[in-house]
Amino acid sequence: MTAEAPLAPALLHGRLIPVTVHFDDLDALGLLHNARYPLLVERAWTELWQEKGVRFDGDWAAAGDACNAVRELRIAYEAPVTRTGTYAVHLWLERLGRTGLTYGFRFCSQDGAVTYARGSRVLVRLDATTLRPAPWSGAFRDGARELLLPDA
Repeated sequence: MTAEAPLAPALLHGRLIPVTVHFDDLDALGLLHNARYPLLVERAWTELWQEKGVRFDGDWAAAGDACNAVRELRIAYEAPVTRTGTYAVHLWLERLGRTGLTYGFRFCSQDGAVTYARGSRVLVRLDATTLRPAPWSGAFRDGARELLLPDA
């Protein structure tokens, strides 16, 4: 009889996006630097939305839903990342409002089984000319709905 590796927990909501931790992401103790977690989460978030056609190509007037700003960021560190390699960011939406949204995230092992950090981030969609809150487009809202928590 051979022992089998335990299966990773099923992902019940959101998306798992692979990210890479490089040597220069580590601090002097060989741990993933605390400032790198939000950066890696942002890269995962950007990749997810680029898959859905939301991207910033340098033209603010044409940025549409990619013209947004962070209003709040919360993060709690649960276990140290001690080596380079492939990990994942689990992303989901906790709230989708008219001009803002709150997304949750976990920085985790590649299979999603181990959580190293978790948090949430509030974004506000901005009008590129006035920098005032503006509504998300219908296309953005349609793409976002699949990321909403089941009870949201």
